[in-house]
Amino acid sequence: MNGILAKKLGMTRIFTEDGDSVPVTVLEAGPCTVVLHRTKERDGYTAVQVAFGEQKVQRTTKSYAMQFKHLVPELEKAAENKPWESPRGVQVPRYLCEFDAEDVAAWPVGKKYDASIFKETELIKVSGVSKGHGFSGTIKRWGFHRGPESHGTHNIREPGSIGAHSYPGRVFPGKKMPGRFGNKNVTIKNIQIEKIDIERNLIFVRGAVPGPKNGIIVVRKG
Repeated sequence: MNGILAKKLGMTRIFTEDGDSVPVTVLEAGPCTVVLHRTKERDGYTAVQVAFGEQKVQRTTKSYAMQFKHLVPELEKAAENKPWESPRGVQVPRYLCEFDAEDVAAWPVGKKYDASIFKETELIKVSGVSKGHGFSGTIKRWGFHRGPESHGTHNIREPGSIGAHSYPGRVFPGKKMPGRFGNKNVTIKNIQIEKIDIERNLIFVRGAVPGPKNGIIVVRKG
């Protein structure tokens, strides 16, 4: 399996054998369950779809819940009810993701796996949605400097001039201006795994990873 879904628990520090203090991010990796196989004949590509976390079936739609009827027998019986009524006390997967696998047959539907697919000191890449800061100005978003605050100036936290005169007569695309800050998909490559706790499904990776606490992180082998 090429990767796993994880939850960001927060940051801490660990000490190496040489006594160095290393800042790490703690990820709760799995356990994940294989729920579907993608095949070239049906989908045009080969992949393994895995699920992480659970949620009440009442919080989903019928079309979403019925994807997992081969894993949850209660959904088979509920499908016969018209109109549709969500079965009480039934959990369905919450997060889904697809990963590459060298041998798809080695990952049958229903199989669970955890952080043991990784090794310490291995380089990985992590992807997540960065923290959203809403609509922000140029100082917060791009690190612009403040303008003078005396002699009647009004350019204190404003961006100032944004273009030229008659030519080109427009603002070039990509100009650094106010706008939505954060809340984007961010991928960081070549992050080193410092420690793995298989019993608690924890991965300690060096440095920071995108996203807030309890955010979902996609961890892939580098």
